[in-house]
Amino acid sequence: MYAVIKTGGKQYRVATEDVLTIEKIAGDAGSTVEFTEVLMLAGSGEPKIGKPMISGAKVTAEVVEQGRAPKVIAFKKRRRKNSRRKRGHRQEQTTVRIKEIIGA
Repeated sequence: MYAVIKTGGKQYRVATEDVLTIEKIAGDAGSTVEFTEVLMLAGSGEPKIGKPMISGAKVTAEVVEQGRAPKVIAFKKRRRKNSRRKRGHRQEQTTVRIKEIIGA
């Protein structure tokens, strides 16, 4: 069985025991989080598609670690003007392991 969930402005197809990296959510390593924005459930029989969400469905996951993505450099240079700008950014992210998919 698998589900499509929405978190951090993105959609993810998840199944039990999947490990995925998502936008940062609150919680320490080892804590449990619930995703209630389930868009689709499928895997056994006909798929269930929400309009837009499936009421009563949820996906529980365990936080594996909190971390940061690799650095992204934004470098801008204007030639012959002695002008340049260098900025770096590291996005906060959370790694989670899907424990259970509960359908309505």
